[in-house]
Amino acid sequence: MAFGSRQAVADSSQALAPSTPTPGPAGGGLWRASRWSIARGVAAFFGGFSCLNALGDTFERGFDASGWWIDLRGLPHWLGWCVVMLSGVVLLGFAWRPRLGAVRRKLTLGWTMLLMAFCGANVLAFATAIDSGRIHTPRPIPVSALILVALFSVMLSALKNDFQHRRFANWQALGVLALVALVCPVAQMVLFGKTDYRRPADAVVVFGARVYPNGKPSLALADRVRTASRLVTSGEAEWLVVSGGPGDRGTHETLAMRRLAIRMGVPPERILVDRQGLTTNDTVQNSVPMLRRIGAKRVLAVSHFYHLPRIKLAYQRAGLNVYTVPATETRRLRKLPWFMAREVAALWLYYLSPLT
Repeated sequence: MAFGSRQAVADSSQALAPSTPTPGPAGGGLWRASRWSIARGVAAFFGGFSCLNALGDTFERGFDASGWWIDLRGLPHWLGWCVVMLSGVVLLGFAWRPRLGAVRRKLTLGWTMLLMAFCGANVLAFATAIDSGRIHTPRPIPVSALILVALFSVMLSALKNDFQHRRFANWQALGVLALVALVCPVAQMVLFGKTDYRRPADAVVVFGARVYPNGKPSLALADRVRTASRLVTSGEAEWLVVSGGPGDRGTHETLAMRRLAIRMGVPPERILVDRQGLTTNDTVQNSVPMLRRIGAKRVLAVSHFYHLPRIKLAYQRAGLNVYTVPATETRRLRKLPWFMAREVAALWLYYLSPLT
């Protein structure tokens, strides 16, 4: 082969290969390293979460909690499973081996853009629901909007394809992963939990809270019961299910809840009582048979906003789709930061519990 032909082939190969970035100024290098740490951490979290959802759902139907970040309910179950599993493989591959060849780069870009399209559709559906008055929220930002921004960081890094290994790069990505694992439940509480999904229903379930030794309900419990009672007295729900456990050395939570509901105008014959609702899961497991006995097909669940994502997950795994309604708060709870911090751990424990 002539020298000119060999040179042409070499030039053509170089044109097709991913470009090698040229060193830039220190500031540009720092920005690139930070961008890649964010992109890899985001991809590692959502990739690992997706694989766990897909594999867990294979062994226990209903385990999949992908709805925390992407709503695929419009797809057949098998197709949704495939999307979740492939998302896990693509995103984990990007996080683990960020040096992308031509094929992997195209696959990562294409799949990330597909996921962004799903999130964009979720954002649009959320905005439409608000505009039509079907849902109400003080923060008109869906979780999907945050996921869309997070996925954009993955798409941008895959598009530039300029990863350079630096000292502590993997540790920085792991730090971002841990941060996302913390922020994701908080975003669910603040954005999903604060959104009011009320609609005409057959029954409303209200979750218990503390009752003082003198029989007086705590502020948290009173706010929950008042909110649930108004749903019944306004005609939005027909039955009220009160669930709780023993109070502080005295009145049972459900007795205080029932008394307050009657004072709010709920007919006594329309109140069902679950005295064994010691935990969130107990309330869910006990209330599902009660709801089925009265033929309740559409159910509302009332508690404080930080508690609602876990309630939604627990009912989903019990085979019942509920619509959540945050309790109208008389005032901000003094221990709210502690309650939310505890709920982050509780939400992950509830999520993983079927695998233990």
